[in-house]
Amino acid sequence: MASSNTGSNNASDRKLTRDSSMDSHARFNLSPVPSVEDDEDDGVGYPSGQGLSSIDQNDSGEEAESLANDAGNTTTVTMYDANHGPSSPSAKKYDHQITDVTYVVRKHYENFETIDWLKDLMRNRIRHRNLRAHRRENWQKRFAFWFDKWSGWICVLLVGISAGLVAGFVDIGAKWMSHWRTGVCSSAFWLNREQCCWGSRDVEFDDVHNELCEYWQSWSAIFGMNELSASAWFFRYFMFTFWSVIYAAFIVVLVVGSAPYASGSGIPEIKTILSGFIMYGYLGKWTFFIKSIGMIFATSAGLIVGKEGPFVHISCCCGNLFSKLFPKYGHNEARKREILSAAAATGVSVAFGAPIGGILFSLEEISYYFPYKTLWRTFLCCMVGALVVRTINPYGNGHEIQFPVEYNVPWATFEVIPFIGLGALGGLWGTLFIKTNIRWLKYKKTCQIGQYPRAEVIILTLITAIICYPNQYLRLTMPELIRRLVGQCHVDDHMDLCDYARDKPIGTATAKLYASLAGPGIHRAIWQLSWALIVQITLVIFTIGTKVPSGLIVPSISIGAIAGRIIGVITEQIAYQNQHLAILRHECGVSNEHCVTPGLYAVVGACAFLGGVSRMTVSLVVIMSEVTGGLSYIVPLMVAALTAKWVGDAFGEGIYEENVKLSGYPYLENRESFRFTLKAGEAIRANRSGETIPLACIVQDGMTILQIDTLVRRHPHSIYPVILSEDFPCIVGQVQRRDLLAVLKSRKTQLTFAQPKPLLNRKVSVVSMSNLLNKSGQPSTLGMRRASLALQASRVLQLHKLVDRAPIIVTDQTPVEAVVDMFRKLGCRQIFVTKNGRLQGILTRKDIIRLMHEANVSGLHSETRTYFLPLIALYTEELNTVVLSIICGLLISSLI
Repeated sequence: MASSNTGSNNASDRKLTRDSSMDSHARFNLSPVPSVEDDEDDGVGYPSGQGLSSIDQNDSGEEAESLANDAGNTTTVTMYDANHGPSSPSAKKYDHQITDVTYVVRKHYENFETIDWLKDLMRNRIRHRNLRAHRRENWQKRFAFWFDKWSGWICVLLVGISAGLVAGFVDIGAKWMSHWRTGVCSSAFWLNREQCCWGSRDVEFDDVHNELCEYWQSWSAIFGMNELSASAWFFRYFMFTFWSVIYAAFIVVLVVGSAPYASGSGIPEIKTILSGFIMYGYLGKWTFFIKSIGMIFATSAGLIVGKEGPFVHISCCCGNLFSKLFPKYGHNEARKREILSAAAATGVSVAFGAPIGGILFSLEEISYYFPYKTLWRTFLCCMVGALVVRTINPYGNGHEIQFPVEYNVPWATFEVIPFIGLGALGGLWGTLFIKTNIRWLKYKKTCQIGQYPRAEVIILTLITAIICYPNQYLRLTMPELIRRLVGQCHVDDHMDLCDYARDKPIGTATAKLYASLAGPGIHRAIWQLSWALIVQITLVIFTIGTKVPSGLIVPSISIGAIAGRIIGVITEQIAYQNQHLAILRHECGVSNEHCVTPGLYAVVGACAFLGGVSRMTVSLVVIMSEVTGGLSYIVPLMVAALTAKWVGDAFGEGIYEENVKLSGYPYLENRESFRFTLKAGEAIRANRSGETIPLACIVQDGMTILQIDTLVRRHPHSIYPVILSEDFPCIVGQVQRRDLLAVLKSRKTQLTFAQPKPLLNRKVSVVSMSNLLNKSGQPSTLGMRRASLALQASRVLQLHKLVDRAPIIVTDQTPVEAVVDMFRKLGCRQIFVTKNGRLQGILTRKDIIRLMHEANVSGLHSETRTYFLPLIALYTEELNTVVLSIICGLLISSLI
């Protein structure tokens, strides 16, 4: 039931040559278990220079020699001659045969394991006390103390600067490469369409408000074709498709061949990593580089993906890389997650220009451990990232707002009804997308489509380009489309969305607009937007999950903005033509004022559809307010977000939680409730499925090396309990498998190599390829080789210093709800269950997740059998919240 290690350990074990005759007599001795004082002074003299050097391992698995030992991390193995054990009165006669071997491994966890929050935080407190105690000895230690104290602020400052620089680079590159598909700036090819026309005095706009000037040349004009001919249109069609396929082919080959972790948005994996899961390489430098480049090419290829979600992954990569510069975070996985939480918030800040929304996003949606001091560091990190983006000015509007709303028209009270409708549509859309996308991803795992990711992306890009080019709105990039949908019509706008038959001229952007009938351009735009809505809904289902960097935030905002703008135009026309109705007379019948703003509906729809997919509430409202700059529309955003979450939760969980379950990550949700009463002893029997399986334990009184070797091979768990005896299995500690494997390899490895006479006047056995050889494959220090000889010659191995004598234990009558809270709040890796002092079993995080899943499935079946009554009772609280928010909105609007 304990979590297993990867198969690499087993593969390396099979390469070892064993001497069974020696193993059957040599013994591991764990008794008596000494106290802490005994550990510090065993009363045995050790010759100098016979300890293993400390081994420092980074996240990539590479080893580097450490300069100093870390207090609290030492594990010691003491070895005695076979004929004179520790209890022999003549042990002092053989003191010269006793070797103290110390393994100081800074990489405490293997890949795909969960961290021990309690042990890591305790290790950090010990390190901090040591620095504080020695800070007055000299100026170097005083500097080390203050550097350690300020290392968190310095690290988040570097993360904010780097994330802002990467965001500016990606935004500028993506916009330029997207415009390259339609043409080139003849005066300077490195400029996009908007920048190219800045210096032109004769600038015109087409039906979707694209700039037209003499400096910007389409591909048909470059090749001397007539712009109005059919052949020129098809040639532009071909070049648009050609560049899209080239972009997609380049990045999918790069991702699949070099950095598989660079695909997807990365938010489900970041949630899992922040909860304490180890995924070496996912936040590495190569993933960082490939994903930064991949976001540019994936969005430029016209795929229905966004780059804002992957920014969270990119920022966390920056946080992981910079944390290695500071021992406080680089050598402690629990403290490192504080930097990663700040980095995740900065990803949202630099993606949208929403620093406060980024902080709330990290706090509400993605972080697992968020102490109070991390809040202020996150605040600094997000602020610095937003300032860097503003300095670079990638949006070309002089500020960090990506989709600026330039109107301040008050919303009417009756508009709460369509706002609630948009929220319901957003929740239904989120459910539709999650169900179909998860089913499609599961299907790909079982069919041949999943075996050819390169061909899948190329074909999907080809289909997307062929479908999207004939539609002028789909030809735009999604940020450009959103900017046009949420904007307000001006006096000089000639695009179809502003084709009104107005009797009075349009005033300034802040003045009240006057309502009028829709012209033919609006009717044409509505049909094109409806087709764009269908296309984006269909394509995004098959695009999310491909082997390219792909975010879901901007596609959801785009789909919601399209639906909101369509509903806004319809509501506007209904209100204009029915001003005599009692519900409209008060706010729409005065001086023919414009009481409905279609752009506001696009903003509310974007919020509703994104909330229906992600199930965010508070952070979503703040992000949308900061992205658009429309602070006066917070109440409509709240109404839509709450309605979308309520409707979506009625059908299942959000997309990130579903992706975590699909990938099988051991993520224990903080907000999920355990609705069935079980005891810890019953949970163990439920995990065993009724079978009697003996526990894999280590007996304190002693076991042969052959028995230990058989145990770790037959039961490849990550940790083993240490009991008094088989007759009385009282748990006294726990020992990790990787420590046992290190000792076994040292004992059994028969690889030899010749050494010069001055070092050792004989052949020396290598302890293990990982512990005794450096990166170049050469033998390490002399002390390590002497320790190897002593370890192989010893008959009794004292392993009490490898044993953790503070395991977390509960009785079999402990409610599972309490056990779940212990896993959530204490961050335990495993909990031992006892009955009358005897060990009954082990509960791991994966066991708890499995039990909660089975309980939820059985609860869902019972709810289905009893129809909708439990469902209504379950969501009564959310319904009351929505009703209260609507009442508050009505009161605020009446005051306005």
